[in-house]
Amino acid sequence: MAKKKSKFMCSSCGYEAAKWMGRCPGCGEWNTMNEEVEVISKGPRGAFQHSSTTTKATPIIQVEAQEETRIVTQMNEFNRVLGGGIVPGSLVLIGGDPGIGKSTLLLQVSALLSNQGMRVLYISGEESVRQTKLRAERLGVKSAELFIYSETNLEFLNQTIEEVQPKFVIVDSIQTVHHPEVTSAPGSVSQVRECTAELMRIAKTKNIAIFLVGHVTKEGQIAGPRILEHMVDTVLYFEGERHHNHRILRSQKNRFGSTNEIAIFEMLQGGLKEVLNPSELFLQERSQGAPGSTIVASMEGTRPILVEIQSLVTPTSFNYPKRMATGVDQNRVQLLMAVLEKRMGMMLQAQDAYIKVAGGVKLDEPAIDLAVLTSIVSSFKDQAVNPTDCFIGEVGLTGEVRRVSRIEQRVQEATKLGFRRAVIPASNIGGWDFPEGIQVVGVETISDALRASFRDL
Repeated sequence: MAKKKSKFMCSSCGYEAAKWMGRCPGCGEWNTMNEEVEVISKGPRGAFQHSSTTTKATPIIQVEAQEETRIVTQMNEFNRVLGGGIVPGSLVLIGGDPGIGKSTLLLQVSALLSNQGMRVLYISGEESVRQTKLRAERLGVKSAELFIYSETNLEFLNQTIEEVQPKFVIVDSIQTVHHPEVTSAPGSVSQVRECTAELMRIAKTKNIAIFLVGHVTKEGQIAGPRILEHMVDTVLYFEGERHHNHRILRSQKNRFGSTNEIAIFEMLQGGLKEVLNPSELFLQERSQGAPGSTIVASMEGTRPILVEIQSLVTPTSFNYPKRMATGVDQNRVQLLMAVLEKRMGMMLQAQDAYIKVAGGVKLDEPAIDLAVLTSIVSSFKDQAVNPTDCFIGEVGLTGEVRRVSRIEQRVQEATKLGFRRAVIPASNIGGWDFPEGIQVVGVETISDALRASFRDL
């Protein structure tokens, strides 16, 4: 026998309460408490629900470690961000802004897998079968092992999976799927939680890799709220700007690999195309010899990427100068400008500063500090740095340039793209051989770095 239980849950942070409140105690937002009605199966009072199989606790030294088997697709960038390939039985969540290319990416991956002889079931809850067919024709997708199904009822989805017996399932999107025994609306926290739990059970018991497409909120987080990210094995974010053709697939969580990897694609009329040399893509429109432009070798997972950082420092007409940054943390920019004022005596209080990472890339590692600082000085002094120089290093509050990780890969990537000098921390010199064709300059302080870059400092 089943009974209904009513509670209120915040749609913003997931805070649960027994009664409705105008303001959520968890996040402080107003009018976000929604009623959720759950159907609970009533069993013997005080009884525990046991699994069908009984297991015992095992000492960790007696557990045999086995390498996860992976299915490698013909899309190398997709394999990279997943840690080397798709793990059977895994539950993968892909989120991103509307129209960014999530459905296009998964339809292309489905075509590659089906062409390898593996059966794929593509479940669309937002489009009809005809609409999915039109996109498939535009992408040139033709395979007898790719099955299309348009449905949102979870029971029907389970029956179709039993009938088709696929090795891969794509659900587009999880917010449209609803459990018939849960009375709340599709996309609510209860529905998303119950549907994801059932799909996880299917993935683990049948050893099927399931990909879920997740909607994002206006804050850029996957709707659900974050309970959806905690349940799945892997969380991927598809990023990009509408004014740029390239897209970045970034790993935020991965139980089977690194969480720092990114995959870079270019959106073309015929679908997404892999970018095998992203550094060349980000630097192809660079204006050489322009003040305020510097190059940094940043690490994204195991891959070094050369990116251009641009700065514009101009006298302000306001009492408080503006500090704006795109692609880099604004607090980091303010910190570096304070270091320049204190350690180098540069009067930046009356200057507006605008910092941008060209190409729409987001950088968040400390190794970009020296390049950002040099870019600010270049614009402030109206002097261009040598276009064949790149800058790598973390800057401390006392003005020292601190060592960074994986300096060899960074310098090698700069050498491949024709750079002739790399300004790096002095503590990173030693223990490795410099590549041929590039001069490596070690600096201990920002004063040493600026003297090496500008003629009058």
